[in-house]
Amino acid sequence: MQNGKHVILCIDDDEDILFALRMVLEKNGYGVLTARSAEEALKVYKETRPDLIIVDLMMEEVDAGTSFVQSIRAMGSPPPIYMLSSVGDNLNVSADYAELGLEGVFQKPLDNDTLLAILRAKLKPAKK
Repeated sequence: MQNGKHVILCIDDDEDILFALRMVLEKNGYGVLTARSAEEALKVYKETRPDLIIVDLMMEEVDAGTSFVQSIRAMGSPPPIYMLSSVGDNLNVSADYAELGLEGVFQKPLDNDTLLAILRAKLKPAKK
């Protein structure tokens, strides 16, 4: 948490997705950090320890998102991590996202109401 706001790290190689996430999240009182690659995201994570992570499944490499999640999980006691994918909940058919270390999967295009409802449920309100 920074400045009384929960901080969410958003990782995607698509600038438009990052922009849209930033707009929705900041408008609803969250702090937002962004990264355009798994490598950049690891650096940001180590420096800031965000409260929640949203990571794209496929970025610079097909398995970049899942590799990032494995790296974060290996560091111990990570925040909730959600995968963002055009595969969406269909990912559950081919892989158990809990086994991948994920809390869940958001489908692209992202439904803002669903996103915000999940964030409110996962992140305790900031103390004033």
